Amino acid sequence: MNLLELSEQEIIRRGSLDEMRNRGIDPYPAALYPVNAYTTEIKETFSDDAPQREVCVAGRIMSRRIMGKASFMELQDSRGRIQVYISRDDLCPGEDKDLYNVVFKKLLDIGDFVGVKGFVFRTQTGEISVHAKELTVLSKSLRPLPIVKVKDGVTYDAFDDPELRYRRRYVDLVVNDGVKEIFIKRTKVFNSMRQFFNEAGYMEVETPILQSIPGGAAARPFITHHNALDIPLYLRIADELYLKRLIVGGFEGVYEFSKNFRNEGMDRTHNPEFTCMEIYVAYKDYNWMMDFTERMLEKICMDVNGTTEVKVGDNVISFKAPFKRITMRDAILEHTGFDINGKNEEELRAAARGMGIEVDDTMGKGKLIDEMFGEKCEGSYIQPTFITDYPIEMSPLTKRHRDNPELTERFELMVNGKELANAYSELNDPIDQYERFVEQMRL
Repeated sequence: MNLLELSEQEIIRRGSLDEMRNRGIDPYPAALYPVNAYTTEIKETFSDDAPQREVCVAGRIMSRRIMGKASFMELQDSRGRIQVYISRDDLCPGEDKDLYNVVFKKLLDIGDFVGVKGFVFRTQTGEISVHAKELTVLSKSLRPLPIVKVKDGVTYDAFDDPELRYRRRYVDLVVNDGVKEIFIKRTKVFNSMRQFFNEAGYMEVETPILQSIPGGAAARPFITHHNALDIPLYLRIADELYLKRLIVGGFEGVYEFSKNFRNEGMDRTHNPEFTCMEIYVAYKDYNWMMDFTERMLEKICMDVNGTTEVKVGDNVISFKAPFKRITMRDAILEHTGFDINGKNEEELRAAARGMGIEVDDTMGKGKLIDEMFGEKCEGSYIQPTFITDYPIEMSPLTKRHRDNPELTERFELMVNGKELANAYSELNDPIDQYERFVEQMRL
């Protein structure tokens, strides 16, 4: 690499790296480091009355305070942070004071990984710390971390640029407290769902990502080429059709956490590559699935947070079952005063325009109703609410409503103004399904 391409800090750190090697210190040792304690656990279990505890911790240097013969640094491991007290006389007994003065004061930097062996104690200011007896360089960092400082509750030099945070998620994880908790909670959510499904007797499966015909949703696929077969293949846009085939094959219930790919527009909440969970169960209907869904979400909240209440922004959302249920017709009527029941396409289009919704002549009944609900209703449902009984034009894969053939047995779950889940009594009449597909193609 051309040194002219390096920042001043990177050049300095490369010099420190060379100096370490000249002094016989391996900046990237291959040997296992015997970690036996973690920062949060050390703090939680410390007692002033307990016998002195010897620990071995490892992590990144996040800050340093050089104070002559004694210094402090903040060490961050995978669980949290802890203060480390370093005494020159402990690390460098005898006459080898140069090791402390040069290595710790000049060659180590914020962001370096180190291992510390020592004992736990409480400082005169009351902070639980590790008194270092040994310090081992585990990995020298050649690029500086953003320095985020917090004083009296005020954050300085925050690493908060959205573009940088999401494109360099690894840096975001290191310097911003709380980001790691999002990843941890995501895993807990998945584990809770798996436990719920498994205990119900349903099986987790894997279905093909490369498909000869993409289906299960209306979206533009990513296209690739299979060299051995000399055919185009598509990254799946949904796993729905393969899961249905497993139900046809005789499984009573199957589910999958799938990676789906849609080659369309993107924004903060829509990514071309995303994770989706789909579950299919035989012999059930949408009423059963609403009961199943609210019980699952209640369990997830208890498993992850220990409570059914979740604070999102200014809203406190309760996932305590049962959830509110309201039909699509009643939702639109409640928020707009307009009754969609029995209206034809032109009446719906005129009503939508009267509400200030942008529509055009290509939109059919289903799209017009969907636009009304999305623009005037969806954002109002903060607490979990099942929107049920969608018009048949909006739901080509859904069984007709048992009491009204103009509707379908479908629901969407709205939470905090957004859709969280979508399900329905599965259409299994092949003639009806074929006719609806033909109508879709016509539109």
